[in-house]
Amino acid sequence: MTAIEVLNGLDVNEGNVVLWTFRGPRGPATADPKYTGRWVDATDEVQNALKSTLTAEIERIEEVKQFGLLEENHETSALTITLNETHGGHILAECGSETLNKKSSKVEHLFNSTFYLAKFSWGDVVIYACKKVGASWKTTRQKGIQNVIFSDQTLNIDETPRFDISRSFDFIIVDQEILCGNKRNFESILRYKQAHKSDFEELRMEPEFSDVFSDLSIFSDFVGENKIQLRRISAVRQKGHYKDAGFMQRLRDHQAECGLSLNFNDEGQIVPTVETCSDIITALLDHRLSSRFSENNYDVPSSTPV
Repeated sequence: MTAIEVLNGLDVNEGNVVLWTFRGPRGPATADPKYTGRWVDATDEVQNALKSTLTAEIERIEEVKQFGLLEENHETSALTITLNETHGGHILAECGSETLNKKSSKVEHLFNSTFYLAKFSWGDVVIYACKKVGASWKTTRQKGIQNVIFSDQTLNIDETPRFDISRSFDFIIVDQEILCGNKRNFESILRYKQAHKSDFEELRMEPEFSDVFSDLSIFSDFVGENKIQLRRISAVRQKGHYKDAGFMQRLRDHQAECGLSLNFNDEGQIVPTVETCSDIITALLDHRLSSRFSENNYDVPSSTPV
């Protein structure tokens, strides 16, 4: 069964729920991230709120699309990706059981959390719903404001620490599948951007890619640490058009009439400039298409054949 089929078959209100808070990812960007998790006792009201959020999230998803480097989801869709393509396994290993040494016993254990995880279980069926936390979980936020409550038509000081619980989850882990509702937070929690950076480093070492260019320095500076460009470069590698001699020849022959502004040297290599780097990525993604009807050129978010 797919993840969404499993979720649709659950009676959420009959499940057990335990709330975990996490700090991380930590550690060098080139190494596997480390996470520290603690579980916390929660009242029935908090547990019911988490159940209501999960129910709303399940009802929200009407379409499941394959996770893609450039794919985006909308208000009624989710992106699906396998667990082993991410660092999600490190999180699950950290919250395997609710042992006493991992229980939150003081408020400091909650402050400065990065995200929380609601662990739902129905016997042998366990799912994990994650959400990146907001400013209310930061000690700097707590020190910078004074909480007040309105009671009996009067404002009163309330010194009790407050933490916000969202009405949505960023992603849900079901067995070996992840359903992603918020791609930005998903990538942040699971350090998915680093995968793109590593992809680019490996791509630059490929002779088939580097030989396409007269020099890669300007192009590498253009991509830099930019998350969007790193995603696009990973998609360039995935598509592999730069390996296709026929594709590259047609690019040289027709790029101008398609509205691109690429420069080539006498050896047929692309000569990157600051002004043309964006067009280079568009071309290697095969995202510049021409309409035979209007005779206009268009940039498209996907080049899936139809």
